[in-house]
Amino acid sequence: MNTTSEVSGLMEVTKERKGLLITASIFSILSSLLQMVPFIGVYKIVEELLIHRREPSGLDRDLLMYWGFVSFGALIAGLIALYIGGMCSHIAAFNILYQLRVKLADHVAKVPMGYHTRTATGELKKIIEVSVEKIEKFIAHQLPDLVSAIVIPLVLLCYLFWLDYRMALVLLVPMIIGFWLQSSIFRSERGRQAYRDFQYAIEEMNSTGVEYVRGMPAVKVFGITADSFLTFKQAVTRYRDISLRITDLCKTSYGMFFIIIISLVTFIVPIGILLSSENAGNQSFAITFILFLIITPSLSAPLLKLMYLGSGMREIVEGQNRIKAVFAESVVQEPLTPLVPDTYDVAFRQVSFAYEQKDSKAFKPVLQEVDFVAKAGEMTALVGPSGGGKSTIANLLLRFWDVQQGEITIGGVPIQEMGTEKLMETISFVFQDVHLFYDTIEENIRMGNTAASRDDVIAAARTACCHEFIEKLDEGYDTKIGEGGTYLSGGEAQRIAIARALLKDAPILVLDEATAYADAENEHKIQQGLAQLVQGKTVLIIAHRLTTIRSAEQILVIRQGTIVERGTHDQLREADGLYEKMWQAHIHAASWKLGGAKQ
Repeated sequence: MNTTSEVSGLMEVTKERKGLLITASIFSILSSLLQMVPFIGVYKIVEELLIHRREPSGLDRDLLMYWGFVSFGALIAGLIALYIGGMCSHIAAFNILYQLRVKLADHVAKVPMGYHTRTATGELKKIIEVSVEKIEKFIAHQLPDLVSAIVIPLVLLCYLFWLDYRMALVLLVPMIIGFWLQSSIFRSERGRQAYRDFQYAIEEMNSTGVEYVRGMPAVKVFGITADSFLTFKQAVTRYRDISLRITDLCKTSYGMFFIIIISLVTFIVPIGILLSSENAGNQSFAITFILFLIITPSLSAPLLKLMYLGSGMREIVEGQNRIKAVFAESVVQEPLTPLVPDTYDVAFRQVSFAYEQKDSKAFKPVLQEVDFVAKAGEMTALVGPSGGGKSTIANLLLRFWDVQQGEITIGGVPIQEMGTEKLMETISFVFQDVHLFYDTIEENIRMGNTAASRDDVIAAARTACCHEFIEKLDEGYDTKIGEGGTYLSGGEAQRIAIARALLKDAPILVLDEATAYADAENEHKIQQGLAQLVQGKTVLIIAHRLTTIRSAEQILVIRQGTIVERGTHDQLREADGLYEKMWQAHIHAASWKLGGAKQ
């Protein structure tokens, strides 16, 4: 893809605010043109002074005053036009940024969960925040500056060619050479790759930095330093190396471009002196030469601005490419006519699934021909060794991924034909890792049912055994969670999530280690609350504490992606298989006591 098409792609983002941006560009051009008027004024004033240098009494004072006022008025008008153009571009930029971020957030919410597992949080954060923010910089600042930086040199050069084409040509040649040197870096594949590597290095450093900060408790406990946290150190080192490589790549061309553009006037002086010797006594040429000496330095600033804009444009375009890559991710397909199940039995029919490996097209098998039915009004428990595929089964029911083989149905309707909105309305779920939003506790619970009253929220909290600790907080249910509010323990956060699920009161309930952080007393109370919720609902529960699922109507033992045993608690114990071994290990573990003796 060439630079022109990349910039065209960048401009595509701005189409929704085209009117404002056209207005901003017009005022930016007008501002640039008005800034040229003082140069004409200077020329007219100098011309009048030189013509009457021997007879000052002959000066046309009205003419001098006229061009003085015109120059001053044009300068003020140019600043006003610049302000109006800047306001239009900023209003357009902030609107475009808002819409772009909303679209990105909406899109990433619709892509399969597999995208989020293979895309680091820091990378996605960098795209949504930094890359989008740089587009704002382009629209609000660089686009008007780009117009100004192009228009001013063109107008000045046309004016200089009109004055004297010979000296103007002498100016034009070093400018072309300078821009060729500078653009050769950005046009080369080596330069493009360097900037791509630079973006990847930033994303990797962001991702590993987030991981390092999140793991700070372990960092402190084990005395790990930034140097010994190898992944983070390597990411920072890689960022340093690529930054130095870009610097080394650009230093020669940038240095030569800078020297040429800053020294444009030195190219004029020799040719001006040479032509002056051929036009000795020519007053008109002397005025023209002086005007060239005045205007030429004014070319340097916009030309240098073009160089800075060009180097910054590469980073913006690379960010835009990453935004386009996010939008290129296919979303979960929705049915044209969603079907609604009449019953809420959950059935897995010969389901096989494999995760796509990050940075490769290989797949890691997780489930093989899983087949079971979880009946409405009953509890189906999934147990087994860690890594066997229990959580994957729950995630597939929620359609975080689509299965590669087999079918998952609710009430006989394939979940792909229900539509995501209806599927989410049908299922309540509580994960082992709970996410609470920066909002009040009441609103975090009410997310399960936005129409619920405060009394309903409190009732759900009581059932989930979190009402008591909420009441002890300074602001009770109005306490905000997170920065500026309060931070909850893992068990407290999980009980809030359980209250949210209880309030939703969906016909299917999925619990993934929902009582993992509860103590024995609260676990018993939560189980009592869940027992009330089970009536008429399908419950799928993943548990390592086998005592919590003894009453389940069906227990599925999962090992290495397959169901190796199924039945009730008593049936599985009598079978004397894997479940019995897990039960015995659980009972013995419960009797352990620090110090060695068993009670």
